[in-house]
Amino acid sequence: MKKTKKKKRAFVSLRMNILFFVVFLLFSSLILRLGIVQIVYGDDYKREIDRKENVTVNTSVPRGKILDRNGKLVVGNKPLDAITYTRPQNIKSEDILKIAEDLAKLIKKDTKADFKAITERDKKDFWILKHPDEAAAKVSKAEIKKLKNDNSKIYQLTLDRITEKEYNSFSKKEMEVLAIYREMIGGYPLSPQVIKNKNVTPEEFAVVSENLDKLPGVDTTTDWDRYNVYKDKEGNATLGSVIGKISSSKEGLPKDLVDYYLSRDYSRNDRVGKSYIEYQYEDILQGQKEKVKNVTDKAGNVLDSEVVREGKRGDDLVLSIDIDLQRKVEKIIKEKLGSSRIGQPYMDRAFVSVMNPYTGEVLSMAGKQYEHNKKTGKTDINDYALGNMTTSYSMGSVVKGATVLTGYQTGAISPGEVLNDRPLQFLHTKVKKSWNTSGFGPINDLYALKRSSNVYMFLTAMKLGGQQTYVPNGPLSIDKVAAIEKFRKNFSQFGLGVKTGIDLPGEQTGFGGGQIPPEAGKVLDFAIGQYDTYTPLQLVQYMSTIANGGYRVQPHIAKEIREPNSKMDEMGPVIQEIKPKVLNKVDMKEEWIDRVKLGLEQVVNDPLGTGYGTIKAKQYKIAGKTGTAQALYDGPVSHNPGLMLWNVTFAGYAPYDHPEIAVSVVVPWSTTDQTHVNLEIANDVFKAYFELKEKREKDGLNDSTSTKKVENLDEAKKQQ
Repeated sequence: MKKTKKKKRAFVSLRMNILFFVVFLLFSSLILRLGIVQIVYGDDYKREIDRKENVTVNTSVPRGKILDRNGKLVVGNKPLDAITYTRPQNIKSEDILKIAEDLAKLIKKDTKADFKAITERDKKDFWILKHPDEAAAKVSKAEIKKLKNDNSKIYQLTLDRITEKEYNSFSKKEMEVLAIYREMIGGYPLSPQVIKNKNVTPEEFAVVSENLDKLPGVDTTTDWDRYNVYKDKEGNATLGSVIGKISSSKEGLPKDLVDYYLSRDYSRNDRVGKSYIEYQYEDILQGQKEKVKNVTDKAGNVLDSEVVREGKRGDDLVLSIDIDLQRKVEKIIKEKLGSSRIGQPYMDRAFVSVMNPYTGEVLSMAGKQYEHNKKTGKTDINDYALGNMTTSYSMGSVVKGATVLTGYQTGAISPGEVLNDRPLQFLHTKVKKSWNTSGFGPINDLYALKRSSNVYMFLTAMKLGGQQTYVPNGPLSIDKVAAIEKFRKNFSQFGLGVKTGIDLPGEQTGFGGGQIPPEAGKVLDFAIGQYDTYTPLQLVQYMSTIANGGYRVQPHIAKEIREPNSKMDEMGPVIQEIKPKVLNKVDMKEEWIDRVKLGLEQVVNDPLGTGYGTIKAKQYKIAGKTGTAQALYDGPVSHNPGLMLWNVTFAGYAPYDHPEIAVSVVVPWSTTDQTHVNLEIANDVFKAYFELKEKREKDGLNDSTSTKKVENLDEAKKQQ
């Protein structure tokens, strides 16, 4: 028993020793491993721990090009030599200032625009950087204690005490340094900020490139600038106001849209469309920015960079505009308006819209305005194409086609009905008559359109308002509310008094809407286009609706979206085609529309028609309606209140048997109703279109302005 117990104790001791030995080995290994980690790899692991999170930076790319319907470049990007600065994270202001001072020795940044952008606050901040001791003395220790060492309040008090003499004491060279410095601190950390991209000389580009190692964060690269290809001799860009503008790298994102763009992965200094086409199609033109992931240390120094996504230039936007036709139309407006406004102090503008009545493609949208330049004392001719959709006028007799069709639709008159055109004298009112003082006598609807009878339209309005018979010197007893509502409802079917739906922001509807005329006689004025106001674009949509048989088609200025192509003379593949869109079909019989079209044909082609003598291009089979409206002047020239002038208008289409284009012409504020500038412009616009088409056919070029009308309209109707 004793021997057995001794053997057991010996066996337990052995096992304990083995266990202690194993534990010893494990602890030795752990200590060895900890030593290796701390001594051998300690610095590496410390650097890893000191690293910050990944910082992703987006780099801007050039915008997409804007081309006309035939592939001609309208707006492109011009490459620019540029000097940029990429600010590290956590860098001190003093270090940035030192780089700015070194860079100022190599480049010039002394233009008026550079210095004008410098604010009083910029100068004060710069003065504090340049004079730290004097700045510190601006606030006493007692004041610092009173402010409880609040650095922001102390800094603000320092700013307030910097005198005008002090912050205006900088030399021209110091102002250059300040101009560079404010650019350097203006952007996001790790995002390249343009210091100079205009007028960078080859010498500046070369010397900065040679000294990049002494200028941390500075780089030389290629930037871009937006430019319009076509300009007139006055320097106005063709279609300039419709193209719109983009912000500069200094402006960056518009203040009222900063949050919107930041949520869409933009940077604050990105260039974006500010107006019209550039704004409307920002998502297409902006492109895909290059995305770079940077890894930085605590000091903000970049340890590693990786391109996460390659950048791609914006997609190209192909307009429905025919730039050759656009330029011809602009020239016609300038020539005709320029000669007609002699002795016309108020006639300062004219508008022309040209549209395919079946597809809604806007082939030309032109406008010119004469404006007095206060600085030079001269008269400038400015682009005012936007006025086609942002200004409205009384259009006069040009709307009588809609009046006659409203009469048919409401049962007020029937096709071919004869009414007696003679002066109308109502109780306690002035005589209402046609433009010829004695009247036309018994006439039908076609004659009324051809000769532009006012009385025929007055009698139609009376019937529509419930008064079937005219009684000389009797009262005008119509339901003005019901009558005006019926008129506006039917006019709106053609696009008069409602938005056309064009793919541009800022479209106006004109005056009218819910307004009820104060007197019943105003309903009669409405019937001849002298109460509500309409835009020139609404006018061309109205005439297009008649031309195509009663379909109101949405006008659009974009035709296609294409992928970018590196070859300058070729367009990329089509991404999206903008197809016709029918907004509504007028609630009228086809034979009624055909009868009105016959009347519009006679306006231009019958010797008695009001457009016959001036519209001479009869070979193009033009149909349309002339208009003259007496309207209250509300333009920019000072005038006596209540000044009444004349708006002269025209809306038509051609050829009348197979329409290709619809045209509206609006020339406001003539001192006489005897001017024919509206018809002269219309004649030359039709002529320009067809001559251009004939020339292209002769040269063997595809005429992309003349589309397959019926097929396109059928497709649009299916979409509706």
